[in-house]
Amino acid sequence: MSSVAPLPAVRLTYGLLLRQLVTRGRVLALLAVGVGVALVAWAVGAADDIDDPAEAAVAVIAGLGFTAVVPVVSLVFASAALGDAREDGTLVYLWLRPIDRWPVVVGAWLAALTVSMPLTIVPLTVAAGLSGGGRDLVVATAIATLVGVLAYTAVFTLLALLVKNPIVWGLGYVLIWEGIISGFAPSAANLAIAGYVRSIITGLTDIELELGDKPVAVGVIVPLVVAVAALVLASRRLHSMDVA
Repeated sequence: MSSVAPLPAVRLTYGLLLRQLVTRGRVLALLAVGVGVALVAWAVGAADDIDDPAEAAVAVIAGLGFTAVVPVVSLVFASAALGDAREDGTLVYLWLRPIDRWPVVVGAWLAALTVSMPLTIVPLTVAAGLSGGGRDLVVATAIATLVGVLAYTAVFTLLALLVKNPIVWGLGYVLIWEGIISGFAPSAANLAIAGYVRSIITGLTDIELELGDKPVAVGVIVPLVVAVAALVLASRRLHSMDVA
């Protein structure tokens, strides 16, 4: 039997996994988180007693959007893309077809992206607009969210192939490593996706954020390199796994 070409293999995997990822419970629950951030941003924008509205708006987007919404939404869908497929036998079905491993990983990543992007970019961009932070913050939020989702979904796709409880490990990385350790150890901050995402916001709005001390170009390029590296490692891991 001849091997399925890479592009059809990606499309096959993408279609199968996307249907599994899009459940009403997941979408509504995570959409509610994004809407909550937008409401907080609206309240900040409507307040009259804030000394620096732009700084307050950036704090909301960075503190809630890039600490909770972007990583958590990415974690939920990226970890489920291949994790659920292992549990329900979808990966076994794919294994019975002559498909290389890397198109399966790419298809899973694209499926996670397809769901994660609208659930992050739309509410956070709306939140930036409602916060009164100005056009620069809206543009910065859209770019930073896109970069963050690309990186987080790739990393968490890999994580789902490395550990049994990717949600727990992923939350540990987001809350402990990015949220606590990176704030005290500059070297640890270099391994925090959040620092690069925050640097995009800082560079495009000129409002300083904790960990946001890198040039904008670095803030964009490094997460994209991390995404590619994570997908390569995930492909190698999947090649060596027994999914039966």
